[in-house]
Amino acid sequence: MANNLRASMTGSSIDDSSAYGNGKEAAQVVQHSEFDVYGDEENADIQYRTMVWWKAAALMLAETVSLGILSIPSVFGSLGMAAGCILVIGLGAVATLTGYMIGAFKLRYPHVHNMADAGEILAGPIGREVLGASQVIFMIFICGSHVLTGLIAFDTITAGASCSVLWAGVSAIICLVLTIPRTLNGISYLSVASFISIITAVLITMIGVGVAGHKGGVTAKADLSFASGFLAVTDVIFAYAGHVGFFTFIAEMRQPEDFSKALYFLQIADTTLYLIVGVVVYAYAGDNVVSPALGNTGVTLRKVAYGIALPTIMIAGVINGHVCAKLIFVRIFRRNGQASKHMTTHSWTGWLTWTGLCFAIWAIAFVIAEVIPFFNDLLGVISALFASWFTYGISGVFWFHLTPREQRWSTPWQRVKTIFWAGIILMGAFIMVAGLYASIDSIVEGYKAGTFSGPFTCASQALTA
Repeated sequence: MANNLRASMTGSSIDDSSAYGNGKEAAQVVQHSEFDVYGDEENADIQYRTMVWWKAAALMLAETVSLGILSIPSVFGSLGMAAGCILVIGLGAVATLTGYMIGAFKLRYPHVHNMADAGEILAGPIGREVLGASQVIFMIFICGSHVLTGLIAFDTITAGASCSVLWAGVSAIICLVLTIPRTLNGISYLSVASFISIITAVLITMIGVGVAGHKGGVTAKADLSFASGFLAVTDVIFAYAGHVGFFTFIAEMRQPEDFSKALYFLQIADTTLYLIVGVVVYAYAGDNVVSPALGNTGVTLRKVAYGIALPTIMIAGVINGHVCAKLIFVRIFRRNGQASKHMTTHSWTGWLTWTGLCFAIWAIAFVIAEVIPFFNDLLGVISALFASWFTYGISGVFWFHLTPREQRWSTPWQRVKTIFWAGIILMGAFIMVAGLYASIDSIVEGYKAGTFSGPFTCASQALTA
């Protein structure tokens, strides 16, 4: 059944040994590939390929849901209940298919560890550099968003009692320390705490808005400009933007063919959570809904919710920072398919390089979050440039690469798939162009309104409304 499903999606013959569900053959492909990411780990001091599927699912859920869920109620407030539900379900379904295609590409090419490796397969050295740099830039900005959200959380909890720059530094330092473990398995248990944290926080928020009663009606939206409407759409796209780390997650799974289980768990869980939180909070808060969602309760509950949400704010950032550092780390210590001893031993060179990379990533994230006065809108620009492709468009390219030219139009069903995956590529291009327009328009309007704060300001950024 699983073989047939993958064959249906990719257009490849079902005897492909890298198909999902064919555990023994897929494991042999990984074991006997030309080279693997981490080399022979049998006697290694540090073993990376140790995660079982549910740990990978927990990591993916923690990475994806943390900040994504906090923006969903404001999407419903901007677009209305019906459009919000359609977007969450529709984009979630497409994200499931594109995530599956990333898994299929990884199993076909077991040595792929990140988007840079995939880019090399697709377009040689230029593809490697373009996709590698894009992944690093995107993930550093995501780390910056976690620093900023941590700052807002601490400011809200303390009612702005200290300089906000201090809280940004504290957030960055906490994330740096938690990023230090060298394997994803080593931080997978933190993701369980992250999930419990965000679920508890949003439950408190939903209970809080329910107790406060209806503050506004649910209305249909008909007077939105294209820019403001699509800016809300980019929030949903960002909420499903975990695909950028999928290759690295699969590379550290004990059985990569089990990735489909982790993916289905993630997509069912996050889509369900987004719908529940979006519908409930918007139904009670109405047009008064604010983002992040935890700010929709009273002052006391808001502080409690942010205090409970701190673990997920930090841990989700840690996962992104870890994947970013791992990409560069592997790039340094893997040459011509040979893994250096520094990757799998407790050498001074290995640990100093790893720690230095983690420090650099979080230092840059801190500076970006503090220096740029329109950071949230800039994150929209970055998401439009990169999430549009990593979550959607690039998977269409993968499908065309995996499917021989002569098979693409061989049957009516193959033609449907060819048109669908071509549409995914066009979808990525449209999201990029429209998202850039909407985000840049928001930046211009922000400057006109004078709503941007200065760099490294001590002014409180707590939610007080």
